[in-house]
Amino acid sequence: MKLNKTEIQTGENKAKASRSLEEDPEFEPLKRVITESTGFNCEQYKEAHFRRRVNVRVRATNSENYAEYLRLLRKDSKEHDYLIKALTINVSEFFRNPETFRVIEKEVIPFLIKSRSDSLIRSIRIWSAGCATGEEVYSLAILLHRVLGKDLDRYRISIIGTDIDNLSLEKARKGIYRENVLKNVDISTKENYFVKRDETYQISDQLRNMVRFKRHDMISEPYTDRFDLIICRNVIIYFKKEIQEQLQLSFHQALNREGFFVIGKAETLLGTASKRFKPYNARERLYIKET
Repeated sequence: MKLNKTEIQTGENKAKASRSLEEDPEFEPLKRVITESTGFNCEQYKEAHFRRRVNVRVRATNSENYAEYLRLLRKDSKEHDYLIKALTINVSEFFRNPETFRVIEKEVIPFLIKSRSDSLIRSIRIWSAGCATGEEVYSLAILLHRVLGKDLDRYRISIIGTDIDNLSLEKARKGIYRENVLKNVDISTKENYFVKRDETYQISDQLRNMVRFKRHDMISEPYTDRFDLIICRNVIIYFKKEIQEQLQLSFHQALNREGFFVIGKAETLLGTASKRFKPYNARERLYIKET
């Protein structure tokens, strides 16, 4: 298929614009302002990834260069929110990588239940770090509700989802989703845990009461609570390697003895952190805290 003259010209213009931004000396001043005005620490992200995400907003606002976008950012407070949304990766769905959730349901949760069978205080604490719009958090709540059944009230359940993006957290708290993110949810689960509202699905009150959401910067605000299961998938892969290792060590510190840690399928444990966890299911990137 041949391209017409207009399509060729458009492609050439886009290529020129990309090269122009790559060579724009105002990128460094823009990074400083982003850090100062949004609290988003640009230096901890991989340069290529960070630049690509910023360029999304530069083009969306029809800014000719970084200097023009910087002027817009300074005078338009709403652009701060749009920029944070572009910088944070919020691709999510219920039971993303279903095989990982099957292991959690069939092995991890039963292990946690059995290990607390003789305890006076039966608690299970779970943290979804970088929870985006909450699909992962509610998926975990469904599993716990399904496994514990009538025994649910005998346990102190704490499931917390954290993210740096306030807009995503607001959506997570509402618990209203379109059908495209429920492709891994079977009919029975939809009927038991969702309420159909026109073209959307509302999370049931019983699940919403099991979870809570909180804004949290995992880099600058180490978590002092202790958890039995921490899931952080496809979030820190965009950080520099030294930051990734630092965060993995922080997650290790935040886990209870024999706590479980889950990372993304494309991620690996780095440096010292690789020696602090032992594989439980390497294919699903599921590890146990070494004591």
